[in-house]
Amino acid sequence: MLKTAFHPIYKHPLPKGHRFPMEKYELLPQQLLHEGTCVESNFFQPEKPNDKHIVAVHTTDYYYDLINLTLDQRAARKIGFPLSEVLVAREVIIADGTMKASEFALEHGIAMNIAGGTHHAYSNRGEAFCMLNDQAIGARYLQDKGLAEKILIVDLDVHQGNGTAEIFKHDTSVFTFSMHGKSNYPFKKEISDLDIALENDADDATYLKLLKDTLPKLIQEQQPDFIYYLCGVDVIASDKLGKLGLSVEGCKARDRFVLEQCKSNQIPVMCSMGGGYSPDINTIVEAHANTFRLAQDLFF
Repeated sequence: MLKTAFHPIYKHPLPKGHRFPMEKYELLPQQLLHEGTCVESNFFQPEKPNDKHIVAVHTTDYYYDLINLTLDQRAARKIGFPLSEVLVAREVIIADGTMKASEFALEHGIAMNIAGGTHHAYSNRGEAFCMLNDQAIGARYLQDKGLAEKILIVDLDVHQGNGTAEIFKHDTSVFTFSMHGKSNYPFKKEISDLDIALENDADDATYLKLLKDTLPKLIQEQQPDFIYYLCGVDVIASDKLGKLGLSVEGCKARDRFVLEQCKSNQIPVMCSMGGGYSPDINTIVEAHANTFRLAQDLFF
């Protein structure tokens, strides 16, 4: 069964006109239920996890400043959301969703989080709508429990996974692969284990050829026993915060290829949804829903 983390707290109220499309976290599960891709039993509700799992990745000072709302103003501004107790609780619950989904992926081959993909969260700070790095937390959680040793993070969001790169820069047990827009945020990139930077307006064919030339070889070289897939849909041409040129179908073909590689190599995969900022919310929901449709078709 495709197990998917979802909690009503995922849809957090934001000031009118805020550019982050928070409503997608409510609309996506509704769409999946409406069309029959998922049923209620596919969803599980994460909770507040033990703090030890978060401070295994993030510094204690940063984490407690975050939960106590004592971050300095400059650090809080970089996050991009009005800081509140509920917002921080949301981020903590998202991290738990990814941890629990990771265990479901070991059981079923794949599992999902309706939210997550918070790859701009560093060990000691947050930025760009990210406060706690859910996939980094998930990776360390699996390792600490002895459930995985070598982990591959495949980050195909349009923005570089700078926080993830920083967290694991001295850790050979987690390989960070980021394929992103060259001239997009973050403008000062970190160094992942493998970075592929794409020129503006890269189309379906260009993108998919690079991915197909890279990922199978990477899996063979690294021999991971678990994969985290950050499947942001901000690679689509209509995205307000992306500069690539993929179609919705091209984005779906990307997801199909990644998930097929996981399935054919028998490597469990956990998917966090990542970014998506097209002006039409229906485009965002459709592109994200494709990932779930593929997961059901390929694994179940």
